[in-house]
Amino acid sequence: MKKSIAMLTAAMAIAFPAAAQKNVEVLHFWTSGGEAAALGVLKSNLEKQGIKWNDMPVAGGGGEQAMTALRARVTSGNPPSAVLLMGYDLVDWANQGVLADLNPLAAKEGWDKVVPAAVQRFTKQNGKWIAAPLAVHSINWVWANKAVLEKAGVTAEPKTWDEFIAAAEKVQKAGFIALAHGGQPWQEATVFDSVVLATGGAEFYRKAFVELDSKALSSPTMLKVFQRMGQLRKLVDKDFSGRDWNVASGMVITGKAGFQIMGDWAKGEFSNAQKTPGKDYTCFPVPGTQGSVVFLSNQFAMFKVGADKADAQTKMASASLDPAVQSAFNVLKGAVPARTDVSDAAFDICGKRAMKELAQSNKANTLVGSIAHGHASPTAVKNAFYDVITRHFNGQLDDAKAVAAMVSASKS
Repeated sequence: MKKSIAMLTAAMAIAFPAAAQKNVEVLHFWTSGGEAAALGVLKSNLEKQGIKWNDMPVAGGGGEQAMTALRARVTSGNPPSAVLLMGYDLVDWANQGVLADLNPLAAKEGWDKVVPAAVQRFTKQNGKWIAAPLAVHSINWVWANKAVLEKAGVTAEPKTWDEFIAAAEKVQKAGFIALAHGGQPWQEATVFDSVVLATGGAEFYRKAFVELDSKALSSPTMLKVFQRMGQLRKLVDKDFSGRDWNVASGMVITGKAGFQIMGDWAKGEFSNAQKTPGKDYTCFPVPGTQGSVVFLSNQFAMFKVGADKADAQTKMASASLDPAVQSAFNVLKGAVPARTDVSDAAFDICGKRAMKELAQSNKANTLVGSIAHGHASPTAVKNAFYDVITRHFNGQLDDAKAVAAMVSASKS
């Protein structure tokens, strides 16, 4: 008997380290109900493969606190397996040489063929895949309350910028708030994203905000962008300052306002309120941006870990790109898959339209990274742009001074 116990103990001693290897530590800032539910799709997939998910959520929607926690872990030489990162944060960490090389997995699964090139600009650094893109959010969307539009006499979806302004003015004259808006710098920059694309198109957008070309930034087109921002400013209510984006969404949902310009994550608020797209509300690209998309992409950066953790990390990267996971995850998250070959069968009419817009813009090379969400310019420049955009929106800069200030901000 003693011999059997000793043998069993020895077997367990061998088995436990093997079991301990099958886990991933995941640092993220998705702490809302919808975000956690979406993340559960990936977690469930890994658990079925025998991979334990060690969750490391850090509250804070923008991820600033999560980045502080990440720096502490990397500095101590003990990074998590995977970290939720976006845009230039991926570039910054890749430049520090602390991210894994996923090229063998990417080549085996053909990621190059299915992930849009504009997304790969961040996912691949120095020729190496360093992250697994899980979702793509489109920024240039309008959300509208159908009953409010009907009462205001708006009978058709606006197709041009002038039609949109005319429709919003009808809503305003009917006694509603025309444009629900939250007065926070990132929200004003989010609206600015769409106005730039609607005014100058994708080529101008890239020239001004990716290449930071001073001629484009100081051009008559940029002046028109700020003039259009001024048009929108007249359509918001007096209490917009400091308002959270989801509160602004609530104004549309409850019929206080007609429109909101916001990324597709706003749909989650409508879904949570049991509203049906096409019946209670409608969604459409910001007029003038049809066929083009401003995006941000949620990605799990894979940090260099020991050989004992590498297998589980690879399985997580593979699961993140699994078409079934991408479909189920993004139905819950309100985004669209980061690969263009996923079926749209499970998505509602807004999701189907977003997937179609993404595929078309990828093919036409009109898919551009968001200024507001760190996919166009480095962080210091982005923050300098924030300052100019929000000061103009709040009346502290006129149109011409705002144009000049953007040129200066681009050199931050």
